Amino acid sequence: MQAIKKVVIAGGGTAGWMAAAALSKLVGQKLDITLVESEAIGTIGVGEATIPSILTINRLLQIPEPEFLRETKATFKLGIAFENWRKLGHRYIHSFGDTGTGCWAAGFHHFWRRGLDEGYSKPYGDYCLELKAAEANRFGLLSQQKVNYAYHLDATRYAAYLRKLAERAGVVRVEGMIDQVVKTETGDIQSLRLADGQNIDGDLFIDCTGFRGLLIEDALNTGYDDWSEWLPCDRAVAMQTESVADPIPYTRSIAHGSGWQWRIPLQHRVGNGLVYCSDYLSDDEATALLHRHTTGKPTTDPRLIRFQTGQRKQYWNKNCVAIGLSSGFIEPLESTSIHFIQNGLLWLLLMFPSHGIADSVRNEYNAKLRREAEHIRDFIVLHYHLTERNDTEFWNRCRTMHIPDSLKHRMELFRETGTVYKLQDDVFAENSWVQVMMGQGLIPKAYHPIVDQMSGPELSQFLAKNMEKVEQGMSQLPDHTAFIRRYAQL
Repeated sequence: MQAIKKVVIAGGGTAGWMAAAALSKLVGQKLDITLVESEAIGTIGVGEATIPSILTINRLLQIPEPEFLRETKATFKLGIAFENWRKLGHRYIHSFGDTGTGCWAAGFHHFWRRGLDEGYSKPYGDYCLELKAAEANRFGLLSQQKVNYAYHLDATRYAAYLRKLAERAGVVRVEGMIDQVVKTETGDIQSLRLADGQNIDGDLFIDCTGFRGLLIEDALNTGYDDWSEWLPCDRAVAMQTESVADPIPYTRSIAHGSGWQWRIPLQHRVGNGLVYCSDYLSDDEATALLHRHTTGKPTTDPRLIRFQTGQRKQYWNKNCVAIGLSSGFIEPLESTSIHFIQNGLLWLLLMFPSHGIADSVRNEYNAKLRREAEHIRDFIVLHYHLTERNDTEFWNRCRTMHIPDSLKHRMELFRETGTVYKLQDDVFAENSWVQVMMGQGLIPKAYHPIVDQMSGPELSQFLAKNMEKVEQGMSQLPDHTAFIRRYAQL
């Protein structure tokens, strides 16, 4: 095995510069790290909503949160509001918080389910601080109660900020268009030949070239698992608009006849987009629909993005690791795009092949990344399949389609017993699955028998105390916009 001394990152954007910042900060003292990008190639730049795992990478990079908020024009995110997903006119929030307090054998939703039968339970979301705060447009950092959150951010500004960190740590940026990927006799990548004749050689290559997969696919022919049978949306049109109100601390996901629309509020603007299936909606129709359903003056022209949901058959092939869109794509419904970047990087950091690339390491990396992607795939498919909508061909297709056996099992188990569990490498916790399944209309038929050890009055008091905890937290939370201005010193 050949020791890894030179790392070459192909492509910039959020994926490339996050890779550069993480490697240079956390394992880079003995590495020569070069990033190759061309200003002539644009980046997607619309992955502007995140999930709480982003706090992990920011803390590892020792990024001060107030500075981060200023640099990226970020706002806080407590969850996602799903509108028209279960049926037209219906709305629920998938929050990042814990809902109530359970016990060792049964989550809170089991107690809530019995309370529903006996008339003690309030709406399930009323027992979650983050959900109630989102609805009330409040946010803060409490000293005695944890608040789970993520961010809405300007992805282009985030990439620029990460670039500053990486270059400060010694990463060398080379401007240029990759003209050829040169391979060795064994099929590994030897170097990147640029259009101007430069030759960038390396020991480990990180492919951050987006959907193109210039290294992982064009050069190494890795192969791709197509998930469009379960996730039929294949296009998006994105556009930015001026803000017309203070930013709310949650993303809006609004289902329409052939897909859904996002609204992501930043400090200085709103990110808008329409995800849709081209079998049922043309690009022109999608653009017109997006214009009709946005508020505020557009600040960018609509941008069309074509994609195919799925994943590479290998995330790490030969001496090349695919990070970000080059590794695969699951549509942005639950804001997992940046999470995929950082999770691929975190596992690479944990398994970094300083002394050479071992098959066992590469195989374990691929297994972990593939498992996580498949869990997220199932979670996204759940939103589409578990619906009462029958008003369009698109929703009829989603409601009646065959789903992965793994998802079918989860749904049946929850329906019959209320049992839900977190699998290895599943980014979404039990409460996320509970919120979405019940939000989409799947209420368990039964609850765990341990709940019956409580008398009726004890159960009523238990539920009331959980509600009181939320109310106490709410009383301490300030207005979301006011908190950002004070905390980030804007």
